[in-house]
Amino acid sequence: MSLTELEVVLEQLRNFTWGETPSEMRANFEAGFSMPSHPTATVSEVNCNGVIADLISTPKAAKDKIILYLHGGGFMVGNRKTYRRLASDLSAASNAQVLLIEYRLAPEYPFPAALEDTLIAYNWLIKERGFNSNQIAVAGDSAGGNLALSLLISLRSNCESLPVATLLISPLTDMQRTGKTVQTKAEFDLMVSPQLLDTVVNLYLPDGNFSNPIVSPIFADLSGLPPMLIHVGSQEVLLDDSLRLARQAALSNVSVELKVWKDMIHCLHLFAPILTEGSEAIAQAGDFLKYYLN
Repeated sequence: MSLTELEVVLEQLRNFTWGETPSEMRANFEAGFSMPSHPTATVSEVNCNGVIADLISTPKAAKDKIILYLHGGGFMVGNRKTYRRLASDLSAASNAQVLLIEYRLAPEYPFPAALEDTLIAYNWLIKERGFNSNQIAVAGDSAGGNLALSLLISLRSNCESLPVATLLISPLTDMQRTGKTVQTKAEFDLMVSPQLLDTVVNLYLPDGNFSNPIVSPIFADLSGLPPMLIHVGSQEVLLDDSLRLARQAALSNVSVELKVWKDMIHCLHLFAPILTEGSEAIAQAGDFLKYYLN
């Protein structure tokens, strides 16, 4: 591990200010976390039956393999620009295209708007672009990891075909926020605080139904879901969300791999261009996705 690289990232986070209003938070997040463009990726804007997205490809990306990527940001911030580099890195590592969608955000559009957009994009890949489900993987970080699980549970409940695999990066899995690390890791996680978690969850779920298994997959029946890889940092408040999800998946007879990155923070993959562990995490995720897409 490069302590110098990690300290650069931590210092960036110490100097980061979220802001007060949704518009301020979105602007600050984009300015603070957008990385330089990928040197070989090509990006095309597409309209997925009303859901705008980036279709991203790198030189070795197969045209018949695609990853539906769902960005993080607490259902409230984040966009294609902020996550374009991460999605491009994932395309290069997996030899697959990536569809990075711009789902609707809270508080203007609370649950289930983001999930509806995710379902629209997935069905667009199958019905409009001609992909079979075994040519599609789904990936997401933080709130996007939550959406990925919500997508899988919804598809299974409707007896629809499921993606071949899922990558979950620091996923939010318990809207009740009962994980012990929400408190025990609060002083170490410079990106997500318990207070921020309370804010975004309450805006996304104004009805307060935090135990609904479609939004809190830690309480869901996970049987029948595709193989999943979970990446999480050891120093983040959502660590317990990943640990408990992995256990729940294993008890439901789902193939699951869990990687806890020592000393790492929330969504280290975002920092791959400047953090060695982020680059290694992308490579490992790419190998996992490549295996199942092949």
